[in-house]
Amino acid sequence: MAGILAWFWNERFWLPPNVTWADLKNTEEATFPQTEELYLAFPLAFCIFMIRMVFERFIAKPCALGLKVQANGPQKAQPNAILEKVFTAITKHPDEKRLEGLSKQLDWDVRSIQRWFRQRRNQEKPSILRRFCESMSRFTFYLYVFTYGVRILKKSPWVWNSRQWWAGYPYQPLAPELHYYYMVELSFYLSLMFSQFIDIKRKDFGIMFTHHIVTVLLLTFSYTINFLRVGSVTMCLHDSVDIVLEAAKMANYCKCQKLCDFLFLMFAAVFIVTRLGIYPLILNAVIFEMPELVGDFPAYWVFASLLVILQVLHWFWSYLIIKSAYKAVSKGKAGKWNPLHATDDRSDIESSSDEEPSRPPSNNSHNSATTNGTNGVNGTNGYLTGGNSAEEH
Repeated sequence: MAGILAWFWNERFWLPPNVTWADLKNTEEATFPQTEELYLAFPLAFCIFMIRMVFERFIAKPCALGLKVQANGPQKAQPNAILEKVFTAITKHPDEKRLEGLSKQLDWDVRSIQRWFRQRRNQEKPSILRRFCESMSRFTFYLYVFTYGVRILKKSPWVWNSRQWWAGYPYQPLAPELHYYYMVELSFYLSLMFSQFIDIKRKDFGIMFTHHIVTVLLLTFSYTINFLRVGSVTMCLHDSVDIVLEAAKMANYCKCQKLCDFLFLMFAAVFIVTRLGIYPLILNAVIFEMPELVGDFPAYWVFASLLVILQVLHWFWSYLIIKSAYKAVSKGKAGKWNPLHATDDRSDIESSSDEEPSRPPSNNSHNSATTNGTNGVNGTNGYLTGGNSAEEH
């Protein structure tokens, strides 16, 4: 194990030329980032996850109920062993041929089978209450950590001059509050990376998981190579957007439509300004100023590449957000279209505009069921397509 760690923490990869780990050991005069401190992030990530669970249960949930957030989930489908087996083992979206076969087997009309599958799919969707609690916990964290980051940066003389980010590098002392800031952020994104598998599943799961991995790597690299100044500015810039996004989600769950629309448009504006306006200035400082003032080394190029990957994600999200904002403004129904998470533009409940009032499936004769089933499939083929679109749109 010692040999593996020695190979991994090779000085020629992580540090500038002619600098060793011994040069960055803590002394009475100055404290520097130490690689072993990164291991503390794992138990801290677990602690943050547990604090989040307690917060959602004992603080966010009572707040949600006090704000009249919908607590009940969608209507449950009536128990049926045959349909349940098809749903879990074969398909959640049966085609016309399978619908007709199930209609004959169960002596149900096709419309009732369609309704059953729609209700069963909706059953797996998280409740509005759970979504509100998750958003409130993230809003609280982002608000806290952003406020803390602003307080640190406000009293830092180098924050407004990017060339000062590299002054004296790599022998830039680590202030205790900056160490705390980094550890909390790193632990939080580690907890998100693992809790994403048990949190509410969204259609941008892969993209968000990539984002969390890139963020964790960026925090790890910037801490290890003492890029704390540029790293802290980048963290604070990103947290400012997330506060508004989570606030917009909570407004949506509380059915405060005007507030929701305002916050979403505010989120879109802040996102575009920070991610497409200010963030490229950080990229410029890292890619062009740093090699000119300090020189480069392998870990620097990995760090710069991760920043570029993050910018690519920003472009992708910006496209979706601009499209969302345009639809919200032009159609005047941002909340109904639900653009609050532009990379996760899913509907809460499947469309059911042409659904008949809920009723028990009819015990028709075999011929009658077949006839009704055929008419039902032909008459609602567009509806089934629309239902699928509602889940994907």
